Parts: sequence; structure tokens; C-alpha cells
Amino acid sequence: MPEVRKTYQVRVEGLWSAAHTIRGPKGDLGVLRTRRNAAGVVAGGRYEPSRGEVLVLRRDPGLRRGQFSLWTEAREWLGSSLRWSPFSREVVLHTGSRPLRVLPTPGFGRGWRLQAPQAGEMARILYPRPLGRAARLEVYRRMDFEILLFAYFLGSQSHRESFWPGPAAPPATDPGRGALPPQGPLPVPPAPGKGPPTRPLP
Repeated sequence: MPEVRKTYQVRVEGLWSAAHTIRGPKGDLGVLRTRRNAAGVVAGGRYEPSRGEVLVLRRDPGLRRGQFSLWTEAREWLGSSLRWSPFSREVVLHTGSRPLRVLPTPGFGRGWRLQAPQAGEMARILYPRPLGRAARLEVYRRMDFEILLFAYFLGSQSHRESFWPGPAAPPATDPGRGALPPQGPLPVPPAPGKGPPTRPLP
């Protein structure tokens, strides 16, 4: 496993509309608030940082699981996600370049890992307590904080499903599965190398 470059702690409060407080080495960074529809399904979320721009997560039209998109409050598209099969524990996350994959960690215990086609494992979302909802985010490579937040949002909805070991990590040269299919009214993602500007981890 690569060396941990940064670590974040997440404290969760509330049941129906949970508040996820993300804390970094220098204190609280912001709060991710999720919302549910009348059926109890997570319909989206809103991240309000201590400073910086607000991020909005929303469920996209469709019947597939894990079908969300990430936007700034100014309606700048940052990413979209899709779970290809209701029986799969893999979520594909598209940010305008090569797709990333959210997969269960290899060993027993609740946790997800964020896998890039070329760079390999970029981060992990771990749940140290057997029955708790508090999480620890470990970052191994340079990446945008918004993508880490998006991966955590997706993993937090099904953290119990990650208990059984996930598949072995694919080789770093794995080309991935390609871009996601069009998602309703979403704008066309930027061409590779021309995506949203890199925002360093706080």
C-alpha cells in the first residue's frame, strides 16, 4: 500500500438527513448534508465548506444505483457516477478524463478504495468501528478534494456492502471501462486534459 499523504476524519450525526462533518489536520473543513426523498432513498447532498465554494450532489434520472452527479453551486460540472449492475459492488466515477473505480477494500471489514487506471490506488474510505458510521479517509496520491468527497458520498450509502473482501487491485496499466454513457441533461464532459482545474487537497 502506498504511503499515506493526508488523513481526514468524518463524524456522522443524524439518521434521516445525516450531517457528515469532515475534519482535517487543522480542524473542521466543512459539512456534507444528505437528503432523502419520500421513499427514504438518498436523493442528493450539499457540501458547505468552512471556506470555499459549495458543492451539490444530485441523483440523476434513471433506475441504476449510484447514479449521481457532482456540481459547484455555480453549475460547473465536476463528475458523475454509475453502478453498472445492481449486483455489482463497483461504482465507476467519471470526471472528464479516464474513469475512476470505487471498489471494496481487499480484506474483511467495511471500507472502499478509489482506483485510477494508471496511478493505481489513490485513496481509501475506512470505517474503524465495527458498527459505527464514523470514517477515516486516507489519501495516497495527489488528487482533487472534490473527487475524494464524491467517492466518500457514494461509499457512505452502502458501507455495509463493503464488508466482504473486494477484488484484487488491477494493474496500473488497466485502461478502465471507458466513459460513462450520457446521463440525461448532463453537459458533455470536457475533453481529456481539459477538465476542471485541479483543486489541491485542503
